Amino acid sequence: MSYVMTFNSLQDDLRRYLERGFTAESDPIVYEQLPRLINLAERRIARELKLQGFIRFVQTTLVPGTSVYEKPDRWRDTVSMTVNGQPIFTRSYEYLRSYWPSPALTAEPEFYADYDYNHWLIAPTPAAAATLEISYYELPRPLDDDNQSNWLSTYAPNVLLYAALLETTPFLKNDERIATWQAMYDRAAQSLNGEDLGKILDRSATRSEV
Repeated sequence: MSYVMTFNSLQDDLRRYLERGFTAESDPIVYEQLPRLINLAERRIARELKLQGFIRFVQTTLVPGTSVYEKPDRWRDTVSMTVNGQPIFTRSYEYLRSYWPSPALTAEPEFYADYDYNHWLIAPTPAAAATLEISYYELPRPLDDDNQSNWLSTYAPNVLLYAALLETTPFLKNDERIATWQAMYDRAAQSLNGEDLGKILDRSATRSEV
């Protein structure tokens, strides 16, 4: 039977690698800190790697006269947007304000920008209801007692393990291990990025041949 990483098995693996935190009674500080360090590792990976498995698609409805729209939970970076199947293009916030200075005026949307971390700005302000489809990179749902697996634990368990070990070493003041875990994390991450690049190139080639 093949190994499948879970939140619980990852904690067990970390305890064996670290030789610390086996029980709350014997080593409470490390035992209680491991879930937080795993969460930091997940956020590190989502910040440093842009992988096919992190891409999500959502649809919402553009509301006439409304130019600001909320981003999905766990959004990290926008890939693209379409309005009724037609692409609109990313520009800076300053460009959109210069191009369409009055949000009260409406027309067919052409551009989008980050309004702030939690919202997008669409310009021109939509004149009619339309379907907005967004593709974006997300932070996968973090592992915890109630969520034992996610994309990382299923498809990239080695990257998640090495990232978690990389987060634990400064906490344990075990600085001599940082270079070891960094090298292993970098190698696993590079391999994963290479696999994703291959899929993207294959997809582009298929589209070009059609």
